[in-house]
Amino acid sequence: MLDEKGETMYQYTTHGTCSRQINFDLKDGKVYNCEFIGGCNGNTKGIAKLIEGMDAQLIIDRLKGNTCGPRPTSCPDQLAKALEAALAKEAEKAAARA
Repeated sequence: MLDEKGETMYQYTTHGTCSRQINFDLKDGKVYNCEFIGGCNGNTKGIAKLIEGMDAQLIIDRLKGNTCGPRPTSCPDQLAKALEAALAKEAEKAAARA
């Protein structure tokens, strides 16, 4: 999906969390315009602000594996999974252009 600037906006459907979807832009390996649909409103807005402009791999390294209560995952963990998927797609696109 393209955002209003014509750049790729990723949409990730979450699994096992209160949030239903995570949307974000990925440019030069950095994350912008992150938005959680559903979930704990204040917490997910806080996460989105904290990661704005941050390197995607650093976010993955910090958030992957975090849990929420008895759940085996969390909104931050789902964000890490979304970023992993987006980085894999970006790598595929780069390989196709090479």
